[in-house]
Amino acid sequence: MKVKHRFETWKTTVASRMRGRGRDAGAGFVEYAGIMIIVAGIFVMIDGLGLDGLISGAIFDAVNSVIGGG
Repeated sequence: MKVKHRFETWKTTVASRMRGRGRDAGAGFVEYAGIMIIVAGIFVMIDGLGLDGLISGAIFDAVNSVIGGG
């Protein structure tokens, strides 16, 4: 009988967390951490492939064409 009571309590708690006001509690942190991991991975790939010089050269050329530099 006691096990059934615990299960009912657990079921009510889970249902209220899925449908209640706090259903997204902590989601913002998890999403932020995921984005930070992706951004860090992109930077590691750019550095590892040696694309940093190529990218900075392309940005420099684009800025020069916009501002009319040499």
